[in-house]
Amino acid sequence: MRAQVEPVRIEGTRLAELYLRHADAAVRLAYLITGNSSLAEDLAQDAFIKLAGRLLHLRDPDSFEPYLRKTIVNLANSHFRRKNVERRYVERQVGFRQSSAEDPDVASKEMLREALLGLPIRQRTAIVLRFYEDLSEATTAETMRCRPGTVKSLVSKGMDKLRPMMVGA
Repeated sequence: MRAQVEPVRIEGTRLAELYLRHADAAVRLAYLITGNSSLAEDLAQDAFIKLAGRLLHLRDPDSFEPYLRKTIVNLANSHFRRKNVERRYVERQVGFRQSSAEDPDVASKEMLREALLGLPIRQRTAIVLRFYEDLSEATTAETMRCRPGTVKSLVSKGMDKLRPMMVGA
């Protein structure tokens, strides 16, 4: 009795088969998450591209679909996170341009700048990260490698020193 020999499959062929079998469901999932058909197609294609290099490590062919699903969800989350960062950056830039378009009180701004530079470095860093960079207390604490309570204290003490100058500005 001859042993049955399974034909050699090229990874590209395997990927093509998986794409044909799962692409519609992948696009549908991405569309339901994003509400945008062209973005859904892009995310589905990106997911297949991302998974193409990992097909050799896929032991169970039935696990491809959950893996693909998780990849699409992660790519969608990354997309929206990136868009949110871009939106906040643009809003800050627009606000910066509007405020700089007004007639600035150069003397007051210079006085505040000097006062800020006169603060201890940790207080100044905390204030700059919280208010100029618009970071949360938790992110500021992580950036400064301290506790959120320390950030609150540093900001409070620094603002107490700056407040008298800001009232006159």
